[in-house]
Amino acid sequence: MCGFTAILTAEPGAALPAAADIRAMTDALAHRGPDAEGHWSDPAAGIALGHRRLSILDLSEAGAQPMHSACGRYALAFNGEIYNHPALREELAAAGHAPGWRGQSDTETLLALIAARGLAGALRATRGMFALALWDRQDRTLSLARDRMGEKPLYYGQIGGVWAAASELHALRCLPGCPQGTDRAAVAAYLARGYVPEGMSIHAGITKLAPGRMVVLRAGAAPEESIFEYFAALAAQGRAAPMPGDAQARSAALEEILRGAVGAQMISDVPLGCFLSGGVDSSLVAALMQADSARQVETFSVGFSDARFDESPHAAAVARHLGTAHTAFRLSEAEALAVIPDLPHIYDEPFADSSQIPTALLCRAARSRVTVALTGDGADELFGGYNRHVLGPRLWRLLAPLPRPLRRPLGRALAGLEGLGTADRAGRLHTLAKQLGLPVTLLDKLARLGGIVAAADGLPALYTHLTRGFLDPAAIMAPPPGAPVADPPLPATLAGLTGAEWLMAQDSLGYLPGDILTKVDRAAMATSLETRAPFLDPQVVRAAWSLAPGDRIDGKRGKAILRGILARHVPGDLVERPKQGFAVPLDRWLREGLRDWAEALLTRDTLLDAAGLDRGPVAALWTRHQARHGNEGQKLWTLLMLLAWLERDAGKKGPA
Repeated sequence: MCGFTAILTAEPGAALPAAADIRAMTDALAHRGPDAEGHWSDPAAGIALGHRRLSILDLSEAGAQPMHSACGRYALAFNGEIYNHPALREELAAAGHAPGWRGQSDTETLLALIAARGLAGALRATRGMFALALWDRQDRTLSLARDRMGEKPLYYGQIGGVWAAASELHALRCLPGCPQGTDRAAVAAYLARGYVPEGMSIHAGITKLAPGRMVVLRAGAAPEESIFEYFAALAAQGRAAPMPGDAQARSAALEEILRGAVGAQMISDVPLGCFLSGGVDSSLVAALMQADSARQVETFSVGFSDARFDESPHAAAVARHLGTAHTAFRLSEAEALAVIPDLPHIYDEPFADSSQIPTALLCRAARSRVTVALTGDGADELFGGYNRHVLGPRLWRLLAPLPRPLRRPLGRALAGLEGLGTADRAGRLHTLAKQLGLPVTLLDKLARLGGIVAAADGLPALYTHLTRGFLDPAAIMAPPPGAPVADPPLPATLAGLTGAEWLMAQDSLGYLPGDILTKVDRAAMATSLETRAPFLDPQVVRAAWSLAPGDRIDGKRGKAILRGILARHVPGDLVERPKQGFAVPLDRWLREGLRDWAEALLTRDTLLDAAGLDRGPVAALWTRHQARHGNEGQKLWTLLMLLAWLERDAGKKGPA
């Protein structure tokens, strides 16, 4: 795992930026690669590459970057891991394309593969996570590429007279002329999702390259973006080749594929471990790791004093059963709050998934013991692990028969109940329940789903209501609001999906790279920790989409086939419990320990103006939360992370 930078002059014959600016870009990524730094440039060609190295495979100088191909045509700056690189070396040797290997790094393997098959062909042959910048001396092109699922980040844009690319926005900001203000469309998208989606960035003119894409840059020409392979292609390949056999045979086959993915990702020349929450995903990864290891696997969990948000006892029970060397890091509330000042720097764009707090703390703690950690990320999106995958289609089947003229006013009425004060709400619910002859508990749940009941345009509208923070960002933005950003459309190759499959595909295209993988990459790399996700191996993704529908969601719960595989390793009573997630008590913190800090940010006019927020709706939201007229914790956190990110540039600190 590493970080890199790349610069190409936008016009032929133009000069590169000052050497000090180029070096500052690379230095800004030191946390991603503390072990070594490398630079290479060709001023006559207008190209410069920089690299910060976190040594994982081949710790010798033979793995140093930027690296040049044996044929002399290519120079590469690479961030990531190619897990099947030993097998690829064998293929190259069999085809007569193996150079005289200088070392054992996967970077050298990738360069040789590119020389033999071209960039797109080489990337399609890999199993791994990556972002890269490749200079082609022959064609005088700079190619940028990002892995299929979006595990590794890559930003690029034209800054002044150069094309610039980097692993994080921090590095691009070191170049004179880099945009500093916020893009209103990106702010609107962030307010809706809690993250800035792929294909844009918080700064106008800077783009986050989408997963599975590559872009070719030439001096004097427009960028040429293309897809080499991404999630939708893997899913379509799986659907086109259904996994044979009965349910038992498919379960056994998937377990072997998972074993292969976990085994490949355990290759490391530095200490390696596993995050373990005690849930299905991480427990299965830990079980397969321990089964494949002659030594105790190191596993890590983080626990909190508030039992409602503490998964560490479940993790410890699973670890005892598997026989791993488990470390549970117990953290006080004060320790959790103390990480908040660092969040705007850890996340180089505004980012509002509050589980970033325990994730950052877990990564810091685990880094004291290991350099690489495997995770269970991706299993929920691929195997139906979120409640919306199970309940969403069922809920829509109940709502669809209701006429639109009835559904919308009913939804508004129910949503209005949720906005009442505690006493008023209880009284209104009781009266309405008596009139309708329905249980109060059922109406209480419907009140929380009022917006969903009002959704009138099918499953996409339902998905929007289930996943959005601010449904209408324009309502809290000062005019003119940013244009809404729609969810990425599903390609024609994924036509004919069931409701649950459609929801999983949407999550895999948007939420997975934008939220889950961003959260873990930035938190881990801030501490120079590499994380790996076996569930995102392309063979696992294809296998997930080759299963029968009932293998993933059996009608009552998701990840059914994973639960069955895990049951062969861990007793069900240790892992079968309601999904808890990596939650923190935001609602209470914002009324207690974070109240002064939050109020100072939310009432600071210069920050609100810079964010493009409307003071009135912001103040009303804060007042409503403090008066306990509703739990607005997540919406307020979304605003606060935007404002804290803007405040960072003014050199301010977060909560004391």
